[in-house]
Amino acid sequence: MKTKAKMKKNSRRKFIQKVGKSTAALAGAHTFLNLTENQALAHSLRPKKRYAANDKIRIACVGTGGMGMGDTNTALMVDGVEVVAACDLYNGRLTRAKELWGKDIYTTRDYREILERDDIDAIVNATSDHWHDQISIDAMKKGKAVYCEKPMVHKVEQGHEVIKAQKETGAVFQVGSQFVSGISFVKAKELIAEGAIGNINFAEAIFDRFSATGAWQYSIPLDASPKTVDWDTYLSNTTKREWDPKRFFRWRNYLDYGTGVSGDLFVHLLSMLHFITQSKGPNLIYSSGGLRYWKDGREVPDLQAGMFDYPETETHPAFNLVLRANFVDGSGGNFLFRIVGDEGEIKIGWNSLSIKKKKLPKAPGMSINSFAADMQEQYKEYYAEKYPPTYEMKEPEEMLYTQPKGYKGDRFEHFSNFFESMREGKAVTEDAEFGLRACGPTLAGNKSFFEKKAIAWDPENMKMPI
Repeated sequence: MKTKAKMKKNSRRKFIQKVGKSTAALAGAHTFLNLTENQALAHSLRPKKRYAANDKIRIACVGTGGMGMGDTNTALMVDGVEVVAACDLYNGRLTRAKELWGKDIYTTRDYREILERDDIDAIVNATSDHWHDQISIDAMKKGKAVYCEKPMVHKVEQGHEVIKAQKETGAVFQVGSQFVSGISFVKAKELIAEGAIGNINFAEAIFDRFSATGAWQYSIPLDASPKTVDWDTYLSNTTKREWDPKRFFRWRNYLDYGTGVSGDLFVHLLSMLHFITQSKGPNLIYSSGGLRYWKDGREVPDLQAGMFDYPETETHPAFNLVLRANFVDGSGGNFLFRIVGDEGEIKIGWNSLSIKKKKLPKAPGMSINSFAADMQEQYKEYYAEKYPPTYEMKEPEEMLYTQPKGYKGDRFEHFSNFFESMREGKAVTEDAEFGLRACGPTLAGNKSFFEKKAIAWDPENMKMPI
């Protein structure tokens, strides 16, 4: 006979349409597509929805560092969501979780305890990169929906295992490269599909920084020790080492746990590009750079550039991509995302999008100064006959789109999409396959950097050919 508590849990789970069991696939468009600014504002300032206690989506944060706390706080902005548990390997973060989200939340160092709880519908997986795959797979197999921070995986082969788990379990799985849900990138996708800048031939993006924390020089708590950090668990799936607080609190600087500039930042830029162009990815990657300033024992560059060749597909012509991230940009830091076509360019900033249009004239112009005078006259007559003057209405050459006041941002929209997928069965914006198509080439970029050679990538099968 079922207890009242058990029946209550089952009822709540039925209401949240088979949480973790919806079919997740790459969304073709976001709800902001084709909305006016006023409509976008109205959508962003969504009317409050009231949910009964049993109808709320209950989440746990696994990995309560900076990203985990930021993600969870954003998730709580979405109506009908509450946090009931947190997991981290450092005791101080668990204390902080209770300070932020309530003294009654459940806390643990062991993520498996989180997955065994019936009162948790979804997890935010914000651990170091080398734990992303295992925790995500285990969670999906336990019937949980997963919001996994980027990059989706630490190694390419792990990505295929995550894709397999998502397909086999039918779990809702969203990769947390949140820019793809922002209205600026949705607008860019719409403009590209309309042919607003003609056929694209080039793209470039910059993610420069100029601060110690931006270069991953994170503060290390004064009580950090093997007593307050579960160091053995942290290393249980990688190389065993003596206690080193930098490797735990500044893990992005080390290859055993992170993926460097390429995996951490380039993955955002490729996610944006792939969303806008509907691309499956490049087929050739070359990366270079070096350690120019932050010589603190890190194993990854603080300046990295990448060149990516994209082949022609059904969704786009062949084009080239150039990426750069500089952690010691003396100008103060910079962000640029630019796509160039044969009839214009699109630039995207933090809060706006601009489009500049310019077409080559049908008449190519004349370069006849070196011709004899008689030949010049003959050529002018020939040119005038071949290219008679035409007159057309002139459209605006430049347009600026800005985000409306009150817009809650791309991360809020990304979480909204995630929870709508759980409740309503909608497709997520960034599923596991999308996640590997974005991070796989960045991992190939790291291989190129360290081996100092171009690396081939198979965008169809998402592998580096042997």
